Formats: sequence, C-alpha cells, structure tokens
Amino acid sequence: MTDKIKGKKVAFLVTDGFEQVELTQPWEAVKSEGGIPTLVSLKEGQIQGFKHFEKGDKFDVDMTIESADAKDFHALMLPGGVHNPDTLRTNEKAVNFVRDFFKQHKPVNAICHGIWMLVEADVLENRKVTSWPSLQTDVRNAGGTWVDEECVCDEALVTSRKPDDLEAFCSKMIEEICEGKHEDQVADAA
Repeated sequence: MTDKIKGKKVAFLVTDGFEQVELTQPWEAVKSEGGIPTLVSLKEGQIQGFKHFEKGDKFDVDMTIESADAKDFHALMLPGGVHNPDTLRTNEKAVNFVRDFFKQHKPVNAICHGIWMLVEADVLENRKVTSWPSLQTDVRNAGGTWVDEECVCDEALVTSRKPDDLEAFCSKMIEEICEGKHEDQVADAA
C-alpha cells in the first residue's frame, strides 16, 4: 500500500446489476493507494453484483444518493454492467450527482456501460471517450467523440471499454485522482 491518494474520498455510484469486477478492482486500487472508497446507491442495504450474466456477490451500501453530495468527494467512479447504469440514469438525483462532479472540476471515471450516466448527464460535448462498443452511437449523439482504445483520458475524465482494460484504467484513475481538480473539466449542462 502507498499513500498516493491518502485520505481522498472516491464515490462509487452503483445499483443492482453492476459488473462486479468493474467495482471491485477499482475499489481495491483506491484502497491500496490510501483512498477512501464509498459505495453510493439508490437504496440502503445491499446491492447485487453480476459476473456478466450470472449473479455475483452482494455489497453493502455506505450511503444513498439522497444523502450524497459531490462536494464531499474528491472523485467519482462509475462501474458498468447493462442494468446498473440503465437504472441509475432514470434517477434525477443520481444524474445531478454525476453532473456536479463536472461542475466542480473533479476527476470522473467510467468503464464499459458506466458511460451511459455521462450521456444522461449531458457532459460529453466535445469530449473524447471510449466505452463498450455498443454505446458509441449514444456517445456521438451526446456530442462526444468515441474511440476504440483501452483507456482514454480527457481532462480528468477517464474511460475504458471492458473488464480486460481494468489494469490500465485503474492506473490512470489513480493518476487523475492524485492530480485533483482540473479547471478545464466542466459540464455544458446547467
């Protein structure tokens, strides 16, 4: 363990149906560098992870979106899985929570289908990102530029395509959390 991001709080916004490894590997990366991961969800109790189509483990929620505020965190992490972001993006408070990280110029990290939250938050205008390939039309329709690369960083916005990219993704995520706020990272949405 090192202290690269000692004491920095990272919100992991997830709900039932997330791709488990896209939560657990970044979570461990944050912890191993001295950061404080916090699981934020739509409900109290536990949420269900998935290993692709099979049920995985259940995880304890640290706080609900009702009590979460972006100002209390240094960075945001958005795991994928199809059901997880598809549910989250229908919750106005969750969408505003994501948008607030951009307004506050804080690092945001999204992997696979997690980028759907960025589409919904309307923060991809003129941004270069990657995701699961089936989302490239959504990204383009939201004003972003989609590329097929392992890991993309655009002004503290770190994105990756799939679980196979997690090593590069986690490394870049930690680097951006170390750097902190990026004044060029803004949301076009009000």
